[in-house]
Amino acid sequence: MSTFDIVELQKADRRGLAGEAAELIREAILSGTFPPGAPLREVELAASLDVSRGSVREGLAVLEREGLVRSAWHRGTRVIDLTPRDAEEVYSVRAVLEGLASRTAVGRVDLDALGQLVEAMTEGVASGAPSADLLALDIAFHDTIYLASDNRRLIESWHALRSQVHLFQLTRIRLGHDDYRAVVVDEHREILRLLRAGNPKTVARYAEEHVHTALRALLLRLPEAPA
Repeated sequence: MSTFDIVELQKADRRGLAGEAAELIREAILSGTFPPGAPLREVELAASLDVSRGSVREGLAVLEREGLVRSAWHRGTRVIDLTPRDAEEVYSVRAVLEGLASRTAVGRVDLDALGQLVEAMTEGVASGAPSADLLALDIAFHDTIYLASDNRRLIESWHALRSQVHLFQLTRIRLGHDDYRAVVVDEHREILRLLRAGNPKTVARYAEEHVHTALRALLLRLPEAPA
């Protein structure tokens, strides 16, 4: 999308308008309505969401803190570009968080809940469910592990990165659809097995490698940033 076209988005509720504006714009970004690099103009967004420009501005500030958008003086706000450097930064931080979360969750996490998510992934792959649906289960799997860590700052760190991870994984799927579907079940089933086995160091090591594997798969297909 080289120019901004007015699109119809779901109207925001009158309560908590800034938060709901952020949620609806986030959904539009993750659905591809606003692709990487697309401009996000307050006037058009306010008209589409039927809220004030102030609510949109606050909502965009939330998304900027999540790393989904970037603002620059005289250049406005845009969805982030997905460059190899961005991917390496996001996934390197995520690998550290995943290792700590998995290690801390040993003996605490709801293994049955994780098992249900893995089975839902298995059924989704077998039935040909959209890869975006599989990714939602993937994210929910990791959410469950972070919550089980009972570490507030770790959970907050994950949520600060979560939307970027979601966007990068959607890009990975778009560029390598079959690759993601081929590994999503086995990799999460292995994390579950290691959590059941109860060795914190082993599960942390595999969780980190799980992230590095995802990064390598993305970098193989992600175009180089222009000089």
